[in-house]
Amino acid sequence: MTCDSPSKNTGFLRAHRVRAAGVACVVVAAALLTGCGQDSGSTSASTKTSEAARAVPEGTQSPSATGSESASPGQMTEDQKERKELISATKVTYDKAITTAEGEVKGGKLVELELMSAKDAADDSESPSPSPTGSPSPTGSPSPTGSPSPTGSPSPTGSAAAGAPQWVATVAAKTGTKHKVHIDAVSGKVVSSSEDTDQSTSDKAKTAKRVTQAKQTAQQAAKAATAKQQGTVTALDLDDDDQGTLVWKTDVVTKDWKKTTFDIDASNGSVTHQETDND
Repeated sequence: MTCDSPSKNTGFLRAHRVRAAGVACVVVAAALLTGCGQDSGSTSASTKTSEAARAVPEGTQSPSATGSESASPGQMTEDQKERKELISATKVTYDKAITTAEGEVKGGKLVELELMSAKDAADDSESPSPSPTGSPSPTGSPSPTGSPSPTGSPSPTGSAAAGAPQWVATVAAKTGTKHKVHIDAVSGKVVSSSEDTDQSTSDKAKTAKRVTQAKQTAQQAAKAATAKQQGTVTALDLDDDDQGTLVWKTDVVTKDWKKTTFDIDASNGSVTHQETDND
């Protein structure tokens, strides 16, 4: 009996120690797992934060860069800048200018139209401007009494608003006699109107023939051109092309301020040629 009790006590103590060691291991393992979880959590959080920090500047930089590129005026040529300035200042469209110009000449038909700056219009005004400027004799009776004077509205309007662009139109009467009409491209009022007194008899006959042969109006030619290329019509001219075909040469300026000239067949309205001025 004395020999059995020590062995039983020893087994009990050994089992108790094993259980205690197991509990300690569980506690230590739990502590390690908690620590690892916090480290991984903080690491992933910091990674997300740094990624977000990098993403924000990139997002804000790209729009500004593209914005400045598309809007940069330094990319435009001098011609493009002039076209932009001219068209931006114009309020009267080509079709309204045609209607106004043809109204100045009884039975007249437009044969040429061009949008000009105030300076260019003044330089071009060999017919309209000479009446007031170029002494009384050349314009004396024919011009002032012919179209401009009786047209009442042009005279009172006198000159266009300072710096305003002008539509400069050439209108042919049934006889082929040409009349130059200047129209304020902002207000739409006639600035001046006068007959071209330098035309020869053969010139008049040639002009009258062209007007008769043209089955397409200037307005129809402009629509044919803008159907091919959207933009602003800035010029129309009834003339022969290199092959001798009667065409409406039509200038269209696009949003990038480049100009494309279309040859529109005056008999059927088809586009026979086009050329873009990249300057």
